[in-house]
Amino acid sequence: MNTIKKNALGRGLGALIDGVEKEVLEKKVEANMDIPVGSIEANPFQPRTTFDEQSLEELAASIRKLGIVQPLTVRDAGNGRYQLIAGERRLRAARLAGLSHVPAYIRTADDQAMLELALVENIQREDLDAVEVAISFQRLIEECKLTQEQLSDRVGKQRSTVSNYLRLLKLPAEIQLGIRNKHLMMGHARTLVNIENPKQQIDVYYKIIDGDLSVRQAEELVRHLQSEKIKDPGKAEKKKKLNEDYHQLSEHLNKLFSANVNFRINEKGKGKIVIAFDTTEEMERILGVFDRLNS
Repeated sequence: MNTIKKNALGRGLGALIDGVEKEVLEKKVEANMDIPVGSIEANPFQPRTTFDEQSLEELAASIRKLGIVQPLTVRDAGNGRYQLIAGERRLRAARLAGLSHVPAYIRTADDQAMLELALVENIQREDLDAVEVAISFQRLIEECKLTQEQLSDRVGKQRSTVSNYLRLLKLPAEIQLGIRNKHLMMGHARTLVNIENPKQQIDVYYKIIDGDLSVRQAEELVRHLQSEKIKDPGKAEKKKKLNEDYHQLSEHLNKLFSANVNFRINEKGKGKIVIAFDTTEEMERILGVFDRLNS
């Protein structure tokens, strides 16, 4: 049974979707041919939303030299158009490399099969972040009508592992973004899931980032916070009220600066105000707000 679970992903779609046998899939492949890059439309069911630009450039350089080794998979959309099923990263790199045609398998697939194939390919990738895996799991459960137990059997992972991934989707968006940007490891994320209060989750998240805490240190921090709450509920309630006050002030400053403003407050009341920005232009805009406030 363990061997079956271990190799489930290696067997592809047949291992994931009930009733889809290898022979059926082979019959759905109509041809392997070169097709114009400009005739390929994006897969509307593509679960992957971000692609590393440097990695794409490296793949494009390889394609310029060696060509595309693994053909894309598409379906015939009629009128000489094709819809991508699998291989968006290769297609993007091919466009960067300036290719006019790409090799592709042409498969007959309905919308449901398109979704299933895209999700299967997504889960099999090794460079997915944990949130992308969680989103793919959630879509398989909701849109392919699978239970967690069935999903566990299909993808060859323990049910507890599947559950841990799905719980990541309950974390605040700010933390999910941190996971996707690789500011946190999966172990950190699992630790944050054990915190019930979303505001406290964000507070601990920034303590992990600011202190460059290991997973074990993060676990110890969470255990300390939870034991403190049990030992002195009154103190915990007072701290909660303090966090709520700072949260309201943070929301006010968010609107004032049109930016993400956070407070870092330690137990002694000392701390700092952090205003996040993504570009130099945004930083200059924030500085302009300070100038207007001082004038």
